Amino acid sequence: MSATGPVLYARSRALPQTVAALAATTLLAVWAAHALDSYLDPERRVPVVALAPLVAATAIGTSLHSASDELDRTAVRPWWRRRLIHLLALTALAGALLPLAVLSGAQTFGAPAMVRNVLGCVGLTAGAAVLLGARLSWLPVFAYVSAMYLGISGLRGTALPVWAWLLEPGAGPGAWVTAAVLFTVGGGAYAVKGARGTP
Repeated sequence: MSATGPVLYARSRALPQTVAALAATTLLAVWAAHALDSYLDPERRVPVVALAPLVAATAIGTSLHSASDELDRTAVRPWWRRRLIHLLALTALAGALLPLAVLSGAQTFGAPAMVRNVLGCVGLTAGAAVLLGARLSWLPVFAYVSAMYLGISGLRGTALPVWAWLLEPGAGPGAWVTAAVLFTVGGGAYAVKGARGTP
């Protein structure tokens, strides 16, 4: 029995492996939040809320690779819908699973911050896939998360919630707007252009 179009698409983008990676990331985040006793102190959730979306976005970024980008560009039916559904479905799955790690206790760095960070990190990764290719799409988000996580303590300024959105409490409007813009621009660019081909 031959595989259908959606099944072939899922296999070619390694979607089963990506879903498994998101599930594993969730389990690791739940374990880390428990090990840090983050239910006692919301500040202890910062590593989980920052690093789990990074790992999830990296997994999603690898699934944006196409082994046949020439075929994608010359297909009779436009691929932007499939690419958009692909990205939205994986982002929604990550946004539903990862907050399970930070549901208990105070919500300073709880589920809203986790969902926001998933959106922002996936948006950065999707945009990087267009510019650098899917295989290198993790580099910009890794650099950003590392810089913020390691250097945020000494930073000040009124624009901090906008460019340091990753480590803002979940209710901060500036951080949400930034993450939403990153996801919209990066995701839209990926849906329209697809990932850059690798030589």
